[in-house]
Amino acid sequence: MLGSEICRELTAQQKKVRALVRKTSSPEKIDALKQMGCSVIEGDFKDKSSLLNACKDCDTVISTVSSTLSRQEGDNIQTVDHYGNLNLIASAQEAGVKHFIFISFRHQKAMDNPLVEAKRSAELAIKNSGMKYTILQASIFMEVWLSPALGFNYDSHGAQMPGDGSNPISYVSYKDVAAFAVASVDNPVVENEVLEIGGPEPLAPAQVIKEFENISGLPFTVNYIPVVALEQQMKEATDPLQKVFAGLMIFYANGDAIDMEPTLKKISMKLHSIQDYANEVLKKEAEIA
Repeated sequence: MLGSEICRELTAQQKKVRALVRKTSSPEKIDALKQMGCSVIEGDFKDKSSLLNACKDCDTVISTVSSTLSRQEGDNIQTVDHYGNLNLIASAQEAGVKHFIFISFRHQKAMDNPLVEAKRSAELAIKNSGMKYTILQASIFMEVWLSPALGFNYDSHGAQMPGDGSNPISYVSYKDVAAFAVASVDNPVVENEVLEIGGPEPLAPAQVIKEFENISGLPFTVNYIPVVALEQQMKEATDPLQKVFAGLMIFYANGDAIDMEPTLKKISMKLHSIQDYANEVLKKEAEIA
């Protein structure tokens, strides 16, 4: 979602955009990128030579890549999020890229896990690369965490909730993260800056449930997952991805409230709210029904 939205906004501004795709990328997605006006080039984060070729003659690189939700054979946190991003940073540096924009998350508040280590390593490499950089540390994506894919079943009015739902989170829309990334291009105000990215106001997950109940007019059934159980799950996980998801659910349960005023002073924009998102998805469900 995020990479495509960034491409759409950049081409709408008449920017020349090269989109990195893989051999396994769906023809529909590639066609959509071409329709936007992007040129496309094949590559893989596990193949540094393909990344060097992709970065050639580019002024700016924007990386949104993660293996957490989208994976092919051989993809994992180590090969993609860690070494893959390091490959891209080194390739961009070698190709003479001037500005590197990196979509990260607020790992300072998260328990150590392979994804946190990967993001931390990438951020350090970017800062030491000699390229100008902008790092966007995003909070919880509403379109991901408040979706059926992660147990927030607004279609059937039920939700799995990490923790007790009392700690506020600055849920952010991927559309706003894309807008901040696009606004960072050719923008000296955010050169060599780390920006915290969240929504217009922090809301506790329990308040989010109330918003959905108020808009839909129907009560939600909520299954609470104790933090102690998540900590045990993380401790016992043998697979790095299981450890990452348990760690992210603990991060969610503990809350992540952001004061957006400092970021909005640098890049001013109207942010999408939970109410905007709830209205959008519930309207679509009503139309389907």
